[in-house]
Amino acid sequence: MRIYFVSLALLVATASFAQQRPQNPNPTPGSPSGENVRANGGMPGMGGPNAPKPSPKPYKEVITDKAVSSKGLFTVHKVDDKYYFEIADSIMGREIYAITRFAKVPGGASVYGGGEVNKQTLKFEKGPSNNVFLRVVTLISMADSSNNISKAVSNSYLDPIGAAFDVKAYGKDSTSTVIEVTDFFKGDNQVVGLDQSDKRQFSLAAIAPDRSYVQSIRTYPINTEIKTVKTYTTSPASPMGGMGGGSPFPGGQGFTAASRAGAVTIELNTSMLLLPKTPMTPRLYDRRVGYFTDRYVLYSDDQQKVDKKEFAVRWKLEPKPEDLDKYKNGELVEPIKQIVYYIDPATPKQWHKPLIDGINDWQKAFEKAGFKNAIVGKEWPADDSTMSLEDARFSVIRYLASDIENASGPQVHDPRSGEILESHINWYHNVMKLVHDWYLIQTAAVDVRARKMKFDDDLMGQLIRFVSSHEVGHTLGLRHNMGSSSKTPVEKLRDKAWVEANGHTASIMDYARFNYVAQPEDNISEIGLFPRIGDYDKWALEWGYKYTGITDPEQELKVTNKWVIDNLSKNPRLWFGGEGRSADPRAQTEDLGDNSMKASEYGIKNLKRIIVAIPEWTKEEANPYENLSDIYTQLIGQYSRYVGHVLRNVAGVNETFKTIEEAGDIYEPTSKAMQKEAIAFLNKQLFETPNWLLDKNILNKIANPISLETIQSIQASAVNSLLDGQRLFRLVEANNRFGNTTYNIIEMLGDLHKGIFSELSGNKPIDGYRRNIQKVFVEKLIDMVDPTPMITISMGGFGGPAPVNVKYTDVISVAKGELKALQTEINAAANSSTDKISKYHLQDLADRIKKGLDPK
Repeated sequence: MRIYFVSLALLVATASFAQQRPQNPNPTPGSPSGENVRANGGMPGMGGPNAPKPSPKPYKEVITDKAVSSKGLFTVHKVDDKYYFEIADSIMGREIYAITRFAKVPGGASVYGGGEVNKQTLKFEKGPSNNVFLRVVTLISMADSSNNISKAVSNSYLDPIGAAFDVKAYGKDSTSTVIEVTDFFKGDNQVVGLDQSDKRQFSLAAIAPDRSYVQSIRTYPINTEIKTVKTYTTSPASPMGGMGGGSPFPGGQGFTAASRAGAVTIELNTSMLLLPKTPMTPRLYDRRVGYFTDRYVLYSDDQQKVDKKEFAVRWKLEPKPEDLDKYKNGELVEPIKQIVYYIDPATPKQWHKPLIDGINDWQKAFEKAGFKNAIVGKEWPADDSTMSLEDARFSVIRYLASDIENASGPQVHDPRSGEILESHINWYHNVMKLVHDWYLIQTAAVDVRARKMKFDDDLMGQLIRFVSSHEVGHTLGLRHNMGSSSKTPVEKLRDKAWVEANGHTASIMDYARFNYVAQPEDNISEIGLFPRIGDYDKWALEWGYKYTGITDPEQELKVTNKWVIDNLSKNPRLWFGGEGRSADPRAQTEDLGDNSMKASEYGIKNLKRIIVAIPEWTKEEANPYENLSDIYTQLIGQYSRYVGHVLRNVAGVNETFKTIEEAGDIYEPTSKAMQKEAIAFLNKQLFETPNWLLDKNILNKIANPISLETIQSIQASAVNSLLDGQRLFRLVEANNRFGNTTYNIIEMLGDLHKGIFSELSGNKPIDGYRRNIQKVFVEKLIDMVDPTPMITISMGGFGGPAPVNVKYTDVISVAKGELKALQTEINAAANSSTDKISKYHLQDLADRIKKGLDPK
């Protein structure tokens, strides 16, 4: 038996909730802290905190003949306009997960029906003086009750009381307790409602009780669904979203309408889901396999330090007892409980099948874990009145009428074990525009179907299927694997037989999108262009869902560790590269292949083919060049991504997760050859003016020449990134740690200098784009020699980020040296220049450097 305890952070949040309650000057003896914390205490029209506490009445006087009753997790009674929960003694003390979601929101809001608002672990318990308390429970610590230290842990934490209810009656057989919940659910509380940050986002002030009510409460065997309508007055102090956060209504239009009404009304649905009586055995997390996680602190008698346990979030899949021997012998069996996802009936009919196909694509992956038919997508039953889209027993792809270009795959899991209980995937209608633009820009050079503004349903269906699979992967517990695509050699992306057999990335959980490397002459079909569930995904599900029968997480960890070592040694494509937030150039979003420079060169070749054709492809009658502007912007964005992929290689640090049983280092610098190749690419493809992007046939129709050109912005951003203090510091530190075989800061600046100032040696005119880059380069170096800036560097596992002042590193010394060398070169070039604007530009640079080196 294990003992669970509450989060300190939640104590603070709940304390804030409690502080809003009026204090009772005449406390009821025996109540916590001497306070009578009634759920309705002190609220207008409810008797106030000084009202005498009523005694329980006979059951029939409370649950009268007028009651409309239904049985489930709680037996719910409606008597006139009041709602009652009849809580069985067997449910008292059981942990219940409460998930509150938006059901309906004001038009124009930045949130949509189905979006999550709040989730808490709760439990009801009988208190003194005929009270029922609602406690809020969040796990941070645990101990086995057979250990003596469990007593110390138990003495250290206390679950806060989120609300208290008067007992209205006891059940007919005295094994249940009746409380009234009307005011609790329709009122303003953080336990099952909006918290303070939500209210600031929506600029909400006080709740309006006369315009707030419980719309319905439905109860089912393991869950109860509460739908409420709440109206808030709007906050005049923050008309654009409050606290500097920005309006939740795009353009302020929806908020303006709400302000005229003086109120905002929202509809919420709270699912109260009974957690398993016995938590699933947690599978301890391995950072070499990408799962979402939860965690707690474990105490035991034989420790010499506290253990922080992190476990994977996953569904509970187990073989049926009668199939256990078959499973152990390697025969595929069906699990005790299948994972089922339903399609929201609000989904346009033509997209039902692609969404279901995206779900069912995971069936083959589950077979690696030994299960057949483990997951299935289904139509929502049209005539089944017992089912509700808000019912926490059902996982649903919710179709949202939204202009957001996205989809998301959240899930609800048991915080004690990581067991996934249900999922509501948010599918925004406008995700189709997102995948349309990706596919056009990345594949139109090789796929004629992509060369128009509205795709055929068959093609759009395939795009929806891919996104469906990706989002379902998240709801199975899988994180993004941004490193997966780096395990495919670039030239294999052009090998028709290989890429059609293996896919352009080993994981659909990567942001690899589509095969933009493929060239027209490669004749690669759709199967070699689209992402699919790959080797890594199948392996990740095997790790997460293969049944061991071991009930001790520490013992199971020894087994799963061997799985990882054995599998990774056999197939490097199973590598998990993380979420792409490190300095590792192998783990990036939107990239392909094992060499960013080669992949990006192929991508640029295709962009050059596409840009000359988009004026024709985007034609639609009476369209005022909006299509052309949109697709040109997308094309520039893709080009900018290629630049970003290459930039990550400079001062890159490869991070390969390992355990002590594996050979090799975790941290290694990106090779010197790769870094030099990156600078050469930038000098050629970016800093040499990319005139092919400056197509006047396009720009003169979509862009007024009164603002900085987008290309100039990309160039300036790249220069600033290359000369960023943290990047330069990494070059210095890599050289200090790994020696002269690494690419050092002087070499990098030298190579960059030669590219950006190449005109100086040949006395050539300098065009406007180049002049802009050179000014940015010089100004960034001048900023660098000012000793006041601080660089925040990551200390990895040794204490987190720490500030480092550049004046104590070689960065400032090298920056000064580079400026002095430039000063000499620029002065000589300015004296001999015959192009007047180039001469003035160089003289200006010389003056800036002089002042930068000697401000006095």
